[in-house]
Amino acid sequence: MHKQFEVHMLTEEGKQLTQDIAREFDGLLTALKDVVPEGRELSLAETHLEIACFFAKKGMAKNFSEKL
Repeated sequence: MHKQFEVHMLTEEGKQLTQDIAREFDGLLTALKDVVPEGRELSLAETHLEIACFFAKKGMAKNFSEKL
C-alpha cells in the first residue's frame, strides 16, 4: 500500500494527543471568530484550520500508532 494511504490505529497516548490537537485548533478558531467578521476571510480561515488540524493529527499518528 502507498504510504499516504496507510491506516494508523492510535495508542491510548495517541488518542489523547489527537484530542489535545483538536482542542488547540478549536481554541484558535473560537478566538478568530471573536475578532474576524463573518465572511469569506473567516470561512477560508476555518477551512484551512480544518485542513491543518487534519494533517497535524495525521503527522502525530505516525509516531503514536500500533503496528498492524
